[in-house]
Order: sequence, then C-alpha cells, then structure tokens
Amino acid sequence: MFIRSLRVENVRSHHDFSRQLSAQTTVVTGDNGSGKTTLLEAIMIALEGRSFKGTDSELLRQGAEWWRIDIVCDDQERTVKYQPRKSAKQKEFVINDKATARLPQAERYPVVLFEPEDLRLLHGSPARRRDYIDRLAAKLYPGYSRIISRYEKNLAQRNKLLKNNASSHDLFAWNVGLAKYGAHIIQTRTNLVRRLQQKIQTVYETIADTNDKAMITYSHEAATHSEQALLSELEHQTQRDMILGFTSVGPHRHDIVFYLNDIPATQVASRGEVRTMVLAVKFIEVDLIEEIVEKKPIILLDDVFSELDKNRQAHLVTNFKNHQIIMTSVSAPSSLSRAGMIRLR
Repeated sequence: MFIRSLRVENVRSHHDFSRQLSAQTTVVTGDNGSGKTTLLEAIMIALEGRSFKGTDSELLRQGAEWWRIDIVCDDQERTVKYQPRKSAKQKEFVINDKATARLPQAERYPVVLFEPEDLRLLHGSPARRRDYIDRLAAKLYPGYSRIISRYEKNLAQRNKLLKNNASSHDLFAWNVGLAKYGAHIIQTRTNLVRRLQQKIQTVYETIADTNDKAMITYSHEAATHSEQALLSELEHQTQRDMILGFTSVGPHRHDIVFYLNDIPATQVASRGEVRTMVLAVKFIEVDLIEEIVEKKPIILLDDVFSELDKNRQAHLVTNFKNHQIIMTSVSAPSSLSRAGMIRLR
C-alpha cells in the first residue's frame, strides 16, 4: 500500500492543507513551526490510529470546532474525524465508507517513524527504551497492547494501595494480575530483543564498515521470570514496597541494554557509533515488520537528515529505497533531488 494524497483540516497550525504524495519519496520542507511534523503525525493517526505527539484535543487548531484527516491510498480511502462537542468526545475512523470508533486491528497499517529523539535512545532513560520495544511489539503481535494496558492498570491500583498503607491481603489480587501480565511482557520483550540481536551485528557492520561487535540484550531472563516467580518476587518485596510507596519489581523497572565490544555502549560509544546502532535497530524494525506482519511499512522521517552525516544519510536512503518515504527537513537534502517536494510557509 502507498499513500496517493493527504488532506488535513484544522489540525494544529493547518487550516486546510492538501497535497499529492510521491509513491517513492516526498520531502516536506519549511521553517521550524510551519507544521511539517504535523503532517507525519496525521499520517500515523490515519494508518495506526494513534499520534506520536499528543492527544486528540491537542491536535485541534485554536478556535476550531473539529479536525479531520483524509488520506487516499492506492487501494482504499481513510478519514479520521474529531468533534469534541459530540458527547463521546472521541475520534471516528471511516475506511471505505465504514465508520468505527476505534481503528480495528485488521485495518492498522504499519508505519516506521524515525525522529531526532530516537537518536537518543541509548542515552535516554530506561523508560524510553521500554516504550520503544513495547511499541514495536504491539505492531508485531496482536493483543500485546491489551496486555500492557492491563499490566499498567494493575500496577496503578497496587501503587495506590501501597500509598494508602494497605495490607498484604489487599495487595494479593493485584500481585496475581501483575505476575500474569508481567510474565507475558517479559517473555515478549525477551523474544523480540533476541530477534534484534540476531541481526544487529551484520547490519551494524554494513553501516559502520567496521569489525566492532554490536550487541543488544534484555536486562532480565524470561526463564527466571515466570508467572509464579514474579508473583513470589512481588510478595517478597511487599514490606519494602510499602515503605517506598510504589512497586519496585516487574517489567516496568527493566531495561534494554546496548553493548559495543562487550562494554555498555553508553560508556564507550562515540556519537557516531551511537547513531549507527540506532540506525541498525530501525533497519531491523522494518525487516521484522515485513517478516512477521507481511506488510511493507511506510517510512516517516522527521528531520533526521540534519542529525546524520553523509554516510549515514546514504545508508538511510538506500535501506528504505523500496518503501514509500515521507520526510521533513528544513531544507531539501541534495541527495534527494528526484524526490517529490512540498514547501510549507
């Protein structure tokens, strides 16, 4: 699938924007604040049902009463509407004239977003890395998002009880829920990180043209974090958690760790090496989506060319040459002279 055209109305700074898109590469240029990223955000909402930046109400242009996104693809038309004055106050998705309150899993089309913040994946917080692996898992494995949601609800309730000096008996039901969903999360993350690890060395060598050893691991072994083992750990830590006022064990405390030559990459990797490792992970993400979901994802690049040297820019373009790319940049990259160009003012 590829997108033929995009229209957004009353979305952030855009009153009414409409353009045709190239089946290969479209470059959206303009000054900071001109609304370039908003167009990528609109595409993600239409295809995956979610924004990577804000809530539905935050997308509404100041003074407007509704917003709307329309995309025409080679095989279908999609519309997303939001009218906050309606009692439901939620989006409505319309695909080929069929309306739903939520985008059905079967109608979600994979998008791979690459933004400057991704280049800080290694040096960012563990939460950033957990969020990355969970978002990828949700694209690959139907139902994973529900597991995450249920885990978070159990976690929030347990933390609330801990703050209110609840007894061990009161906590038990929430411990059971956390153990059940937590074990599933750990197993999924471990398997996914293992698949990333199987490919990262080859991809890293190709980009960096070096024999350095790249590795990625999950901080906890699934084999030692079964449902029963996690339940025992939660109960063992109950007194400590009561003092702390929050749940100190479980997948919400785990991490994904990157290594360069068997040393944590954050300790030894240069700026360029870190960016090479992140690029490698993004390339593998695309491969995994094609392999497991059996769909060719659409690539959204949000102002990342300015963050990469010419060698890494070339690898980015080469690796995604068989995909539709919509990218933003303050100015048009010279290496993409044949791309479709959109200038925002």
